[in-house]
Amino acid sequence: MKSIRELFKNNPSLLDEPEVIALIDYCEELQDEIVEFKFQKTNNKELAMLDMLKEVIKGCNAIEKQQMEHERFGFEAPAYQETISNLKRYIYGRCKDEKIYL
Repeated sequence: MKSIRELFKNNPSLLDEPEVIALIDYCEELQDEIVEFKFQKTNNKELAMLDMLKEVIKGCNAIEKQQMEHERFGFEAPAYQETISNLKRYIYGRCKDEKIYL
């Protein structure tokens, strides 16, 4: 991401234009909101749990799809034990990162 000075390095006089000043102010407000949102998201255990559950459901759906393909086409059966281990590792790792205690 380029800084404002980098964006206008070829024509710095544009920085004095009222519309550019307003745009810069607006961008700075948006940057502050993004930082605040990221802070809230990282400190919100409910969002972390929701995200984690979505990922687990996505993994379960993928295994179900593999099972259906196995039954329909005779492909190699899904590695259930490996999948279960991966899901558990993901859940415990994510809980550790988010300081969620099960």
